[in-house]
Amino acid sequence: MRIAILSANPNLYSTKRLLEAANQRGHEGVIVNHLNCHVMIEGGKPSVLYEGQELDSFDAIVPRIGASVTDYGCAVVRQFEMMRVFTTAKSQAITRSRNKLRSLQVLSKAGVGLPKTVFANHPKNGDVMQLIKLVGGPPVVIKLLEGTQGIGVVLAETTKAAKSTIEAFYGLKKHVLVQEFIAEARGSDIRAFVVGGRVVGAIKRQGAEGDFRSNIHRGGNAVAVQLTPHEEQTAIAAARALGLKVAGVDMLRSDRGPLVLEVNSSPGLEGIEHATSSDVAAEIIAYIEDKIRTDEGDTVGV
Repeated sequence: MRIAILSANPNLYSTKRLLEAANQRGHEGVIVNHLNCHVMIEGGKPSVLYEGQELDSFDAIVPRIGASVTDYGCAVVRQFEMMRVFTTAKSQAITRSRNKLRSLQVLSKAGVGLPKTVFANHPKNGDVMQLIKLVGGPPVVIKLLEGTQGIGVVLAETTKAAKSTIEAFYGLKKHVLVQEFIAEARGSDIRAFVVGGRVVGAIKRQGAEGDFRSNIHRGGNAVAVQLTPHEEQTAIAAARALGLKVAGVDMLRSDRGPLVLEVNSSPGLEGIEHATSSDVAAEIIAYIEDKIRTDEGDTVGV
């Protein structure tokens, strides 16, 4: 097979590992910078142009779409879908997962455990206090809708701090989510890596000293962890609800069971492969092989 890894940075660990895994399993892996792709729209003949050449010979794509270029990246993925090329992440699923509010709404409908979260459209002073009370705060977690890798996530430990932070974000015309703080998680979370409806690895991420955010990009560390059956079921259900076949599901261990924070449609491989010694990249390529071999790729999903 010819497999395209859609990535704007060929030097990223995840991009290199996927390319390596594809080649090691006897396929032709190619890195394609989706930001340099041109989408050609023509009646009955959708196509993608890259460096002046039409990309018409790929069997599958693995989207690695950065959050800052979601719209354009998804337009390219959607075009491949129209060309009936199998993708490990459909454009609609990527878009849905990138919107924190929309993804939480979908997960809530699916019955997945979630921290209490409220959203309001630029509330007035009294309404801000009500938002804080609704999630049982303080302390409360305040998140920008478009934040990634822990950026735009603030822990407000007092009512005054929460009110000031919320008002400051609204003053900048930013939409925010106000979420309950799960104290028993103690600054750690669980990332379960789901491929093709099963968990292929899981890590516990602990925030840097003094930082409640557990993101590895923020200085946190990761160790392999064994999931409980409930946690494994929750991770699989969350990925399924958002329509993601390859996903990183971030959860908190709470007194009332696993609570999903976010489902990442383009999860990094470095942390989980190093911590678990698992070949997650090979799992992704094997999943592509299985879907194409059984002709159940369901490639059209615009």
